[in-house]
Amino acid sequence: SETAFLHRVDDGFSLRWFTPAVEVDLCGHATLASAHMLWEDEMIPPDEPARFQTRSGTLSASRGDDGWITLDFPAKPVTRSAQRPEIEALETALGSGLKSAWMSAFDMLVELDSESAVRGLRPDFTRLKRFAVRGIIATSRASTPGYDFVSRFFAPASGIDEDPVTGSAHCCLGPFWADRFDRTEFVAYQASDRGGVVRVTVRGDRVLLGGQAVTVLRGVLATEAGPCLP
Repeated sequence: SETAFLHRVDDGFSLRWFTPAVEVDLCGHATLASAHMLWEDEMIPPDEPARFQTRSGTLSASRGDDGWITLDFPAKPVTRSAQRPEIEALETALGSGLKSAWMSAFDMLVELDSESAVRGLRPDFTRLKRFAVRGIIATSRASTPGYDFVSRFFAPASGIDEDPVTGSAHCCLGPFWADRFDRTEFVAYQASDRGGVVRVTVRGDRVLLGGQAVTVLRGVLATEAGPCLP
């Protein structure tokens, strides 16, 4: 849902992310794709980490022997619980009761009673768009074997009704579930229609996010000044 723009600088690459509507401060999968492209096109050596200068500081990506890419991102833990009027408005917009609701630096996080409740959400995106946050994270403990927690991410105010998989949301989800499970390593599943697995490790004020990437399309962006790099 985001497009990444890269520009080489002295210490790696400058990286910015844009949805169809806004520029965002942090994006996991567009960073994952950027690192994958840099390695695949031999713009950096295959065994060298990719380093990015961004609106969220310096980020890095490294590639493991198993083909998974690990992103080193800042943790974005919840900072306060939502107030009753916010909770009531969220319950109306999501069409579901909430176990708890919280605010983080970017998003609102709501906890539901079950994985089936998360999967069954049918939000009113017009109502959700009124919340002055980047997006709404809905989460619960997982009941599907092999996963610790599940989530979905709705961001109509940012131009995306539902994001298929949202790496940066796990910068909030990781610390949230670390407090509840009393451990720091998880396998998470984002239960959108497309769905996706995220490996999550909480390390102090950083969160390591693991994912995979493949190249599915190459093209040329034409401008008035001529074609950009393919």
